[in-house]
Amino acid sequence: QVQLAESGGGLVQAGGSLRLSCAASGRTFSRYVMAWFRQAPEKEREFVASINWNGAVTRYADSVKGRLTISRDNAKTTVYLQMNSLKPEDTAVYYCAAGSWPLAGPSEVAYWGQGTQVTVSS
Repeated sequence: QVQLAESGGGLVQAGGSLRLSCAASGRTFSRYVMAWFRQAPEKEREFVASINWNGAVTRYADSVKGRLTISRDNAKTTVYLQMNSLKPEDTAVYYCAAGSWPLAGPSEVAYWGQGTQVTVSS
């Protein structure tokens, strides 16, 4: 069992930056692929980024490549999402997820966090 808790969301102007964190409980954190998904109002939840167990391999949605960076610290059982050059269309609730590679779709997720709101104003 893994419990996930996101933090770091908030309101930021377009072009600004935020860093999301996801703290995981449980001793099996390093076994899981970790990912971030997001869901905007009246839209389906979509994949943002994923990272393999040791951080050597990452994947990104085309819409965020070059602006968002996923990383993890297994010693701290935490995964991060550094968000730069934010755009209004990045506004969404961001969810942390744990599962198996490639963890690119909601059906592949074993555990979800509660989500954190990110709002980007124009």
